[in-house]
Amino acid sequence: MRVLIVYSTIDGHTLEICARIAEIARASGHEADLAEVESATPEQLQACDRVVIGASIRYGHHRPAVRAFIDRHQAAIEARPNAFFSVNAVGRKPHKRQADTNPYVRKFLSQIRWQPQQVEVFGGKIEYPRYGFFDRNMIRLIMWITGGPTDPRSVTDFTDWAQVEAFSRRLVAVSAP
Repeated sequence: MRVLIVYSTIDGHTLEICARIAEIARASGHEADLAEVESATPEQLQACDRVVIGASIRYGHHRPAVRAFIDRHQAAIEARPNAFFSVNAVGRKPHKRQADTNPYVRKFLSQIRWQPQQVEVFGGKIEYPRYGFFDRNMIRLIMWITGGPTDPRSVTDFTDWAQVEAFSRRLVAVSAP
């Protein structure tokens, strides 16, 4: 089976998660290809048996390119087993890691026609030293309001890597088309 993992990342953490998913798929005997959402091609979609789309959140929104990709390729996505995952800081709270409890995922799925067969929410990563002045202070403000970390020198990975691995195993365990 060939798995295509299409991703949208701002600071690279979603790509880290995608790489782990690909690693697990390969360890299970499958092929796995990674493609950035803005450069994924129709040929890549046609060549895969399963498609996964992973996207990060910044300031409450997935990047517009994610929705554009889904709208443009909805038929090809729906023609094979598919999944979607979102990476966001709200997902740092265990009770906000489901599609129906995560406000960003609920909103995103209500705005698109595609309804993924599998949906997952992963906690993101806050890397204050990497951000510019504006992002660092805006994210600190959001974290202060929501009870998250605010130390501008801190790096906090909220990703439950066991959850990523379980999601990956479910993805590749589903029988191939």
